Amino acid sequence: MNKKHVVRLTSEERTTLERVVRVGKAAARKILHARVLLMVDQGPGGPSWPDAKVSEVLEVHANTIGGIRQRLVEQGVEAALNRKKRATPGRQQVLDGQAEARLLALRCGEPPEGRRRWTLRLLADRLVELEVVDSVSYETVRQTLKKTS
Repeated sequence: MNKKHVVRLTSEERTTLERVVRVGKAAARKILHARVLLMVDQGPGGPSWPDAKVSEVLEVHANTIGGIRQRLVEQGVEAALNRKKRATPGRQQVLDGQAEARLLALRCGEPPEGRRRWTLRLLADRLVELEVVDSVSYETVRQTLKKTS
């Protein structure tokens, strides 16, 4: 079967991958990807195993092997071994720098009448009352205070 992305490793690339596998200090996913690349190498000195055999031996899906091959050919060894960095954060932050400053000023100030100290829920409610944010959970307040302490 003709492969769309043929892996032919240079001696430097092969040495790097062998070091990753031999040392074993990298993430398990990185070591697994290095092993896949070493097994499917069709260059001189490479074993050039078929994908089905690699899939069976390493217990990974054939599509994973194809993806690793593709990233190596199109983007290089580092892209094939490591995860792609996200371009954007997973979700927007509720409290920006200004809102965090307001929260800290509120926390350092006097607690509401009839209270001895601020609670997380009181702080969250006050931020909404002051229209610093539209809504905020007490857990977000807790994480922010923990981060800035």
